[in-house]
Amino acid sequence: MVILQLSLPTHVNPQTNGAITGLTRTCQKRSSKFHSTLPPRLFITNSHESQYPFSLFHPANEGVAAIVFGDGSESRLYPLTKRRSEGAIPIAANYRLVDAVVSNCINSNINKIYALTQCNSTSLNSHLSRAYSGLGLGREGLVEVIAAYQSPEYEGWFQGAADAVRRCLWVMEEYPVSEFLILPGHHLYKMDYQKIIEAHRNSKADITIAALGASRDQDPGFGFLTVNSENQVLEFRLKSESKPISFVSEETSRKCNDIAYCYSSMGIYLINKDTVVKLLREHFPKANDFASEVIPGAISIGMKVQGFIFNEYWEDMRSIEAFYQANMESTKKANIGFNFFDKESPMYTLPRCLPSTLITDAVITDSVIGGGCILNRCKIKGTVVGMRAKIREGAVIEDSVIMGSDVYQMEDIQCGMNKKGIDIPIGIGEDTQIRKAIVDKNARIGKNVLIINKDNVQEGNNEANGFIISGGIVVVLCCAVIPDGSIV
Repeated sequence: MVILQLSLPTHVNPQTNGAITGLTRTCQKRSSKFHSTLPPRLFITNSHESQYPFSLFHPANEGVAAIVFGDGSESRLYPLTKRRSEGAIPIAANYRLVDAVVSNCINSNINKIYALTQCNSTSLNSHLSRAYSGLGLGREGLVEVIAAYQSPEYEGWFQGAADAVRRCLWVMEEYPVSEFLILPGHHLYKMDYQKIIEAHRNSKADITIAALGASRDQDPGFGFLTVNSENQVLEFRLKSESKPISFVSEETSRKCNDIAYCYSSMGIYLINKDTVVKLLREHFPKANDFASEVIPGAISIGMKVQGFIFNEYWEDMRSIEAFYQANMESTKKANIGFNFFDKESPMYTLPRCLPSTLITDAVITDSVIGGGCILNRCKIKGTVVGMRAKIREGAVIEDSVIMGSDVYQMEDIQCGMNKKGIDIPIGIGEDTQIRKAIVDKNARIGKNVLIINKDNVQEGNNEANGFIISGGIVVVLCCAVIPDGSIV
């Protein structure tokens, strides 16, 4: 099977100069309350004063505002995060990780989205501001990027997700909303957020936490919640000594007569706006983190906290191996992972005016090919090939992720010498073999190179020579130079 994503997705109009289109029809189908011919706003804020006046009119239904974080609490995907945040990492040839979460918001009819960014955020800020500048989500629709800032009131950078929300409430209070939906921006999944909103409101909860089904055998690091048969959270803790199981404890027995269940939190929180203000400004004004401080604190003071159980595909990109596997699943015929081809819940991203991929006598099987690639007499199998990738004659690529390039480079222009005095153009050189590897953007890989982990090394750091090995996967760094004849 060959999946060619040539030029642009069918739902994107290349004449929009960076604005995502095709959403007005989708939103009209889902709801009529956002009809408007006026474009939404998108801007980057990093000062303590609002750049835009407050709106004088608001819709009757205040709705929900999404708060998206572009990076995790720690970089688990290094070296892919050496020059970018986790949300900005390319995936499945044409997309970035943050696109999955923003697309969930769009498909769930949430038209106010705030992206809070800080670490290595240049690439992410640029992508968000260019990709989502014309959403067609109605008069009050917006995607607002709020970059980390310092002010007389707050010295230093964001100290955690809770601290970031506290500092940015003055911006997010511009529009009257009823709840905030707090979302990590580097997870891969599809969720209709209207379901968690409905459950939250029906239960009259102060906070609702999205959690993985009991069958999931993983610890995403956002804590564990114990719920009763009505999904009310009885206990929240960060670590578990055993796998999630059904159990009855003395504490929970005093609160209910039913069996309690333990689930893994997804780090997704739906919190009433008034509750957010009270928790962050009054009850826990020094708290920096939701999982370790705010959520347990809310339970301790008697707030009603509910669980929302999610049983579909979800990947939190907890490691290089998880990221690699998610890309590999995108090349499979069977729907075993994230569905990038779902017409009902499409994946949106930045439309790019790229030429169609040029394939010359290449043999390609079970692969995903991004737009604007040049593939010349090579063999590609089970591989994700990103935009503008150039793979030259005789190259063999198997079970790998090639992220491509940000620019086109003319062959007749001198490419410049690396520190070893070797002139190598961007892309994959002639007769090079790559197997089970991730090649980051703008890498220069020479001729007759073997990137096959010939010694079966599981962990290794060789950044000085442009690569590391994580979980047996070779990761070639962004802009790295691998000389002719190298063996990795």
